[in-house]
Amino acid sequence: MDMGIAGRTALVCAASKGLGRGCAEALAAEGVALTIVARTAQTLEATAAEIRAQTGVEVKTVACDITTPEGRAAALAACPQPDILVNNAGGPPPGDFRSYTHDDWISALEANMLTPIALIQATIDGMMARGFGRIVNITSSSVKAPIDVLGLSNGARSGLTGFVAGVARKVAGQGVTINNLLPGSFDTDRINAAIAAQAKAQDISIEESRRRRMASIPAGRLGTPDEFGRACAFLCSVHGGYITGQNWLIDGGTYPGTY
Repeated sequence: MDMGIAGRTALVCAASKGLGRGCAEALAAEGVALTIVARTAQTLEATAAEIRAQTGVEVKTVACDITTPEGRAAALAACPQPDILVNNAGGPPPGDFRSYTHDDWISALEANMLTPIALIQATIDGMMARGFGRIVNITSSSVKAPIDVLGLSNGARSGLTGFVAGVARKVAGQGVTINNLLPGSFDTDRINAAIAAQAKAQDISIEESRRRRMASIPAGRLGTPDEFGRACAFLCSVHGGYITGQNWLIDGGTYPGTY
């Protein structure tokens, strides 16, 4: 399927590895010129070089912390008028809600709610003026089914979800869509760290911990960044123009509800 977005430009956050990289690669495969952002310059440059070699598209890099005003300014200076914005940032650490401090909450809100909102504010008017825009926020399956040890993530990402629900309806008539992708267990560094932590806590091998994690997923496996990225590319395509304000849960069937 031709996604109809060749020649468009995209700003993709936290794109040097994992789900952000999956999205960047899928968009590049459709002929979208990229500006990719991550904190670690060496990893970011290696990713950019691989994407250029695979697709031939232009890939700019900005090594920065997107959760800071300075980081966002640098990213927007490199890509001031993106047609596509993919918001992404690492989630806050797990913990007991009783231990969360005010600073913990501020950090979580900055990364997983306020940064995406700031980037939306900075780019959406240009999208509306051009009559085309696609914004995809990578959130979490915890928005749909809260995870008790991820209270910071549950709260911050739910706040972003509520914000998007209102704004998406205000801009849909100008050719701009805003949607959220909710990943479950994907084969990334983050889930592998969780599997290792669970193995240590339960005094089992990492292999056994991984087997148990996959057994808890109806699909019987972890998701891949590639398939996540392709879902993102579809939402960003011309074929996704009638989909907005939605929360796409991609979790291999883990969520047990009907709605």
